[in-house]
Amino acid sequence: MNDDYQPKKSWWDRNWKWFVPTGCLSLLVLFGLFIAGIFFGVTSMMTESDAYKGALTEVKNNKEVKEKLGSPIEGDGMVSGSINMSNDTGNCDLQIPIKGPKGKATLFVVAVKKGKWKYNELSVYIDATDDEIDLLEK
Repeated sequence: MNDDYQPKKSWWDRNWKWFVPTGCLSLLVLFGLFIAGIFFGVTSMMTESDAYKGALTEVKNNKEVKEKLGSPIEGDGMVSGSINMSNDTGNCDLQIPIKGPKGKATLFVVAVKKGKWKYNELSVYIDATDDEIDLLEK
């Protein structure tokens, strides 16, 4: 008889060298997509809020801010801060980077919602000149 007979290796024995790294990489990619989904979900929740939209509208309609930054004024990057809402109540504390043709600034928003948003602080800090413009002063 033939003494050189070797039993056929199992699927795992033949394929583990490519399967293990591919499986690990797949798990890392899925984890990264999960984190990215959470990140973009939270940031889109902030930028879609009425407090954010109302504050940006106030900035775009303010004559002094338009003189300093030019027009159009738009968001410039990632919003930071917090926003909490439950039914018709809530609060927010946001720092919104904005820009115009003449420069960049940061919009600071502190507001409370009881039916509609009431701004406690709404000010723009101009990066180039270190000026602060209070949008609540009439």
